[in-house]
Amino acid sequence: MKKITGRPQPFGTVVKGTTVNFAVQVPTGKKCELLLYKEGKTRPECTFDMPQEEGIGEVRFLAVENIDAGKYEYNFRIDGRVCLDPYVREIAGKKFFGKKRNLQEHEMRGKLVSPEYDWENDRRLHLPWNEVIAYSLHVRGFTKHSSSKAAHKGTYKGIIEKIPYLKDLGINQIQCMPVYEFEECTKTKINYWGYGPAYYFAPKEAYSAGGSAVHELKDMVKECHRAGIEVVLEMPFTQEVPAQTALECLRFYMLEYHVDGFVVNPYSVPWEMLNSDPLLKDIKLMRKDDAFQNIMRRFLKGDENMINDVMWALSHHSASDGKCNYITAQTGFTLWDLVSYDCKHNDANGENNTDGPDYNYSWNCGAEGPSRKRAVMTLRKNQVRNAFMLLLLAQGTPCILAGDEFYNSQKGNNNVYCQDNEIGWVDWSRLKTDNTLFTYVKNLIAFRKKHPCLHRAEELKGLDRTACGMPDVSYHGENAWQVNAEVYSRQLGVLYAGEDLGDTECFVAYNMHWLPHNYALPSPGKNKRWSSAAATENGVEAVLVPVDDQKKITLKERSITVLVSEKQPGKPKKTPARTKKASAKDGGQEKQ
Repeated sequence: MKKITGRPQPFGTVVKGTTVNFAVQVPTGKKCELLLYKEGKTRPECTFDMPQEEGIGEVRFLAVENIDAGKYEYNFRIDGRVCLDPYVREIAGKKFFGKKRNLQEHEMRGKLVSPEYDWENDRRLHLPWNEVIAYSLHVRGFTKHSSSKAAHKGTYKGIIEKIPYLKDLGINQIQCMPVYEFEECTKTKINYWGYGPAYYFAPKEAYSAGGSAVHELKDMVKECHRAGIEVVLEMPFTQEVPAQTALECLRFYMLEYHVDGFVVNPYSVPWEMLNSDPLLKDIKLMRKDDAFQNIMRRFLKGDENMINDVMWALSHHSASDGKCNYITAQTGFTLWDLVSYDCKHNDANGENNTDGPDYNYSWNCGAEGPSRKRAVMTLRKNQVRNAFMLLLLAQGTPCILAGDEFYNSQKGNNNVYCQDNEIGWVDWSRLKTDNTLFTYVKNLIAFRKKHPCLHRAEELKGLDRTACGMPDVSYHGENAWQVNAEVYSRQLGVLYAGEDLGDTECFVAYNMHWLPHNYALPSPGKNKRWSSAAATENGVEAVLVPVDDQKKITLKERSITVLVSEKQPGKPKKTPARTKKASAKDGGQEKQ
C-alpha cells in the first residue's frame, strides 16, 4: 500500500478497485492521521499522516492505492484521539446491541464499503400518498420477542420474514425508527429508540444477522419493494447536525439504499430547504404532527366541543404537508394502553415516573390497567375498534403502530425509550391468543382501498365536482345537511360522493356519546338506496344489508356505522293485458 494524492470531495471514503480515497474535516491547527487496521483487529497496521498543508481549508484528504479494501478497516486520529469518520458507511465492533465499546482502544472501526450490490433492477415504488397504508415499527423491537418466531430476531432479515404478514394485513409502507449507527449505551440506561448523536450514514450493525449491515438493509428494502411495500426511514437529526449534512444524508439513503421517504424533524432541518431540493422532489418527506392524534383521542373518549376539529381532521390531506394520520406512535401509549390507563406508568424507566408525556387523552374505561371485568374489557375492545375506524376512514395517509392490530401492550409505559426488553418489544403471543382484531383491521383496510371516495388523490373541496347535485364531502347530524357542532355534541355524519370516481357514495356516522342518537340520512341519489357496509361492533359486512328506514338510522352509544349506496332493484314490468289473453287462449303460446 502507498499514499497518493487524493480528492477533498466527497467526505468519507470512496472505494474504487484497489484505491480508496479518504476525506475528513479537521479544525485548523490540529494534527490528523489515518489509521488502517486488518479486518477485525484492534491494533493499526499502517498509519498515514494527513498534514494541514496538504489539505484545502479544513478538509484533509489522501488516497491509498494497492489496498484490498474488503480486508481493511480504518479510523482517524485527531490531536491524539481516535475518531470514527463522521461519514463512515459501516462500523465494525458494534455487533452486540447494548455492549459498551472503547473507541480509544480501537474497539470500533470504520469499514471500507464497496459500492457493488445487485439491486436486480429494483426501483423506488412512488406509491401515491392517498393509496398508502403505513405501519410504524422498530427494527429490533418488531421481531425481538420470542413469540415473533422469526429466525433472525431483531434484525433487517427479521423484517423480511414478516413481509407476508404485512401484505396480508394490507400494509404497503413501513416507517422504521432509526436504523443508523447510534450509541445505545448511555451512562445509566440503554438508548433503545436511537435518538441522539449518531453516525447517520452507517446502518446499524446490531440490526444485521450476518456480516454486512449495508447489504442486509439493502436486502430489506429490495424485498419490501418486491412485495409492493415502501420503506421510509425516520431521521431525527440532532440540532448539532448542519442542515447541509442532513440534506446530504437523505440524498445518500435515497440514492444508495433506494429509500422511498423520510420522517424528519422540521425544527432541526429546514422544511423548506428539503422540499426545494431537486433530488428530493419525487420522494416522500414527512414530519411528525400530533394534531390528528390529539383530536381523535379526545373525540374517542367523548370530550366535548370536538366536532369542528374532527371535521378538519377527517378531511386533512397528507400530501399537502407531509403529515400522516396516527392515533398512536412510539411516543405515548399503544392503542390498547390508551384505553386501559388514565395515567402513565413509567416506573421501570428509573425517573420516578416524571418522563414521558403527561397528557395522553387516554381513558381506562373504568379500571386502571389489567382487568377481568367483562364490561370493562368489552368497552375497551369496542374503543379500539372505534379508533381504527377513526384512523382508516379519514382522508389522510393512515399510519398504524406495530402491534396495535392485536392489542400489543407496554404495561402503561408511554415512553419506552430505554426498554430493550419485553416492555418495549412487540408481543406476538397476543395475535396467537386472539386474531379477531387483526381480521377486523385487515377487512377495514381492504374496505378503504375498495372505495376511492374515502381516500381521494386530491384534497376535498366541499364542491359538486360533476354537477350531480352532491358535493365531494358534506356534513350532517340529526337533520340532513345540518351539523350538530354545539359544545355538547359528540356526533357527526359525513357523506362522501363517489360518482366522479366510479365509486358508490359512503355515509359515515360517528357517535362518541355515551347515549344513542338518531341521524338523518341524506339522499344517496336517484334510484339508489343506503345499505349497511360496516360498523364498530361487527366490522365490515360480508354482504351489504339494506337499511330498513332510508330516512334515518339510530346509532348506539360509542359506535360508528358506515353505509354505502346501491342501485334500487327495478320493479318487475307488468305483462300487457293483450299478451295475457293471447297466452290463455293459445295454451300459453303467444300469437305472432
